[in-house]
Amino acid sequence: MAAAAAEAGGMGLTDLPGELLELILCCGVLSAADIGRVSCTCRRLREVCQARGKVWRERFRLRWPSLLKYYSQTDNVNWLKEYKARHNAGLETQRIVASFSKRFFSEHVPCDGFSDIETLGCPGHFFEDELMSILNMEGRKCLTWKYYAKKILYFLRQQNILKNLKAYLERPEDQLSFLEGAVLIDQYCNPLSDICLTSVQAQVDDITDKVRKVLRTKNPRHPSLASKAGEVLIVPGVEFQRQVLDAMNCVLYEQLKYKGNEMDYYNSLNSYIHQVLIRRTGIPISLSVLYLTIARQLGVRLEPVNFPSHFLLRWCQGKEGTDIFDYMYIDAFGKGKQLTVKECEYLIGHHVTEEFYGVVTSKEVLQRMVGNLLNLGKRESTDQSYQLLRDSLDLYLAMYPDNVQHLMLQARLYFHLGIWPEKVLDILQHVQVLDPSQHGAVGYLVQHTLEHIERRKEEVGPEVKHRSDEKHKDICFSIGLIMKHKRYGYNCVIYGWDPTCMMGQEWIRNMNVHSLPHGPHQPFYNVLVEDGSCRYAAQENLEYNLEPHEIPHPDIGRYFSEFTGTHYLANAELEIRYPEDLELTCATVQKIYSTVKE
Repeated sequence: MAAAAAEAGGMGLTDLPGELLELILCCGVLSAADIGRVSCTCRRLREVCQARGKVWRERFRLRWPSLLKYYSQTDNVNWLKEYKARHNAGLETQRIVASFSKRFFSEHVPCDGFSDIETLGCPGHFFEDELMSILNMEGRKCLTWKYYAKKILYFLRQQNILKNLKAYLERPEDQLSFLEGAVLIDQYCNPLSDICLTSVQAQVDDITDKVRKVLRTKNPRHPSLASKAGEVLIVPGVEFQRQVLDAMNCVLYEQLKYKGNEMDYYNSLNSYIHQVLIRRTGIPISLSVLYLTIARQLGVRLEPVNFPSHFLLRWCQGKEGTDIFDYMYIDAFGKGKQLTVKECEYLIGHHVTEEFYGVVTSKEVLQRMVGNLLNLGKRESTDQSYQLLRDSLDLYLAMYPDNVQHLMLQARLYFHLGIWPEKVLDILQHVQVLDPSQHGAVGYLVQHTLEHIERRKEEVGPEVKHRSDEKHKDICFSIGLIMKHKRYGYNCVIYGWDPTCMMGQEWIRNMNVHSLPHGPHQPFYNVLVEDGSCRYAAQENLEYNLEPHEIPHPDIGRYFSEFTGTHYLANAELEIRYPEDLELTCATVQKIYSTVKE
């Protein structure tokens, strides 16, 4: 370009106006290294490429566009310094993610496994951005990196949400929003989803506007229509308030078709406010939070009632309620139906005392929401993660850190999963101080946890299985192959094998293994199943899947680095344990699919 300019009129690149030079250097064709080399050629170009100038800002924007929201337009930012910091954070992130498979292949990642992340000398959003870049990698490669990047991002976001929840709980009661509390619970249980209070509030505002339109057709002079955006107005008079509630019921239940989820009541999605807005269904407490929020924005003060088995709202019929009969009770789960005290008892089928009709605080509402998730976690958890139970326990203990019952449950859970034994001992020590009567249960868990720690110290390394060993001669299949179960029809991928069944006699008896033609004296395979479960299958029950496809299992990246289209490639840690399987897998696949093509 400079040569062409010189031939045309004797001008060089440095003779061009500064704005034109900036435009050329910001075009996106040049890399950061190119910009660095250009800035070293002469004083003129060094000035154009100054650290706080437009060129490095544009380079930063092109490379990491999502990060610009963290900078103000008025800030005098050293963009070259920020570019280097983000680049170095990316390299450090990749190093940490790559190390996780080696460190935690044989166990769940404990919370103290993230300690090196907390000492990073860079802004947290740089680290998160690189993790998102890893998760958004296209194709079927880097599965192990994606697996651990997801775990790290899950942890980091939960830590931030927990800080926000604790700050929320420290605010005065009159400054607490039920909707904000519901969003914090939702965010903590779904940290990888794009959930924010602003977005949820915008959706609630949209419903509120629809209610105003209905009100306008019924009563153009209704007081709530006079309120301005963001203004909180108390609608005077029972009749005006009733009109608001009738309009709300019309919009929510007739126009938008919101309803209580009677068919799938015990689905955790019913408890997440962003899912309630998407699916337009929920349980009594989640629908009540939505209903109460809309009513208050329209000037009708409803209050939450922690009614047993069925959360309700109450609406005062007089100036100030003095007993439970001064209120109507609203069932948001039942399409906004207004109930008397007697009808509330019919709803649950038994009499309750007056205390259950009283109003509860925001913290108590959150406690009940978390309690529901805890019960679901106990009901639905699997040995793979117990993730919902772990998350809901974290939330409950953030609100009530000295609750002995839930501390013991958390200690038992960690003990059962075999993770973070040092944390188990810390929890048990705290429980012993809070409640010495727990000495028996605490002592039992302490003893077995210490034994677990000692066994872990004695571990000599992973067991390596060589196919060339005589005892493995009957093994027909290898890791990474996509298989089909002959009896149950499920698709799966092999991630481990044993020459004979290695489970205990109780498992063998419960699974009726002796009824198989070859019983337990045949190879058995560890498989990841497409429904998200892990199973142990007999060789005689497995066959090659002639139409292989990816297995959507959450732990796929723990064992495999890539899906080739016909089979999975073991990652470095799995390959150490089965060093001769990769070659056999490739040969088997080639043989199977060449036969199929013929």
